[in-house]
Amino acid sequence: MKPATIIGIVLILLGIVGFATGGFSFTRQDKVVDAGPIEISRDKKETVPISPILSTIALVAGAGLVAVGAKAR
Repeated sequence: MKPATIIGIVLILLGIVGFATGGFSFTRQDKVVDAGPIEISRDKKETVPISPILSTIALVAGAGLVAVGAKAR
């Protein structure tokens, strides 16, 4: 398989995942109080949205690379 085809397939999968999930979230700990042996922290949930435009671009670019990889044979 050509490298263009492999990259195209990866981009198509990333575009599909971007549409399906809409973004990803993660949790991080913030220190609220740090006074000697006493430490108080809290969990903060952060969300990073993935734009549908980026997912569309990834799908179109992936399809183009797969087509170029197949045509090069």
